[in-house]
Amino acid sequence: MAYDLHIIGGGLAGTEAAWQAAEAGLKVRLSEMRGGGDTTPAHESDRLAEMVCSNSFRSDDAENNAVGLLHQEMRRLGSLIMACADAHRVPAGSALAVDREAFAAEVTSRVAAHSNITVVRERIDTLPSDGLAIVATGPLTAPGLAEAVANKTGTGALAFFDAIAPIVHKDSIDMSVCWFQSRWDKDPIGSGGKDYINCPMTKEQYEAFVVALNEGEKTEFKDWEKDTPYFEGCMPIEVMASRGVDTLRFGPMKGVGLDDPRTGRWPHAVVQLRQDNALGTLWNMVGFQTKLKHGEQVRIFRTIPGLENAEFARLGGIHRNSFIKSPELLDGELRLRTQPNVRFAGQITGCEGYVESAAIGLVAARFAVAEKRGERLPALPPETALGALLAHITGGADADTYQPMNINFGLMPPLEGPKTKKADRKKLYTSRARVALDSWLDETAGVPA
Repeated sequence: MAYDLHIIGGGLAGTEAAWQAAEAGLKVRLSEMRGGGDTTPAHESDRLAEMVCSNSFRSDDAENNAVGLLHQEMRRLGSLIMACADAHRVPAGSALAVDREAFAAEVTSRVAAHSNITVVRERIDTLPSDGLAIVATGPLTAPGLAEAVANKTGTGALAFFDAIAPIVHKDSIDMSVCWFQSRWDKDPIGSGGKDYINCPMTKEQYEAFVVALNEGEKTEFKDWEKDTPYFEGCMPIEVMASRGVDTLRFGPMKGVGLDDPRTGRWPHAVVQLRQDNALGTLWNMVGFQTKLKHGEQVRIFRTIPGLENAEFARLGGIHRNSFIKSPELLDGELRLRTQPNVRFAGQITGCEGYVESAAIGLVAARFAVAEKRGERLPALPPETALGALLAHITGGADADTYQPMNINFGLMPPLEGPKTKKADRKKLYTSRARVALDSWLDETAGVPA
């Protein structure tokens, strides 16, 4: 089939881009190397849009959270990723978490069935020299293509480490020690405020656990990896532990807002697990990304009260992620300045997070559609989550110190008027963003979904 747009990479950004372009009438070739004889260190299947680090799209609160606002904006623009996430949602408090396998299976099925999309299982090692293209190969871009990008841009890719948290079989958790509760009993989707399994720790147990993390045997890095920085939002648990004895209990292991039913008090520290699949049989250790060796993970994590007999469906891991210096290399429409027929989307641009990656795929596709039609898409307002993320990637960030970034209110223009309380400021940001998106949709003759 002749095609109008070539998309390289079948992750969340690539599939979202393919869907957006196909729905607009473009013929799309979607190239994905998994399933064609190649794989990556982190993926386990050849499904499109496989989620490898976590099953969470983070907060779904569109009134008070920038991520939730981004969810809402993507839904209004007909996002495939958000539609499939909503269809396979599992309880996670105010967060949007999904059954990973069911989610990826539906994305794969819907993309493969679209009459305007041809999925080809192939590895692409060069940048397309002509025709519109979007590179959405993610943080684990194959070496050949990564080298081609480096050669074309004249600059080396930056890199960081991303760590994967372990998953525990529910029936191996001792529920006589642990209990179900969401922090502060929050219950936004009617699940009873019991979305997390909580494993309590006394002061003595916690301090012994921190010592074990610090002393546990870690994965050794190759010479070319040793100076690669971690992304702060995905910090390995043992790296946090090394920063001070109380770091974890003021971070992912804080016990505030959780009442141990055996004592009626908040524990000194707590390990939380979040449902990972629709059946509720698998639970993800929240914030427990790790580079501990597998044997050490089993030994140390089984010292957690309630997890003494834990059976792990997946142990944690670590891999090297790469991204380009987007503020320097890309223009305002995500085109490579030195080869403008090629756009970049997803984590390879330096955005961080599943939903952010899909969002940039959505935007890149809409730019490509407009270009194919000989039109120009009006600039996304920076007051919106989509516009703020795009602006950060394409020039808002300092290219020399560029690091992966999640969407947050700090990427948006400051609010005007008198200073308000923090809680009120969040609602002002989100209400302003909705007005801005409404205006943009009117300008582009878009119809909100």
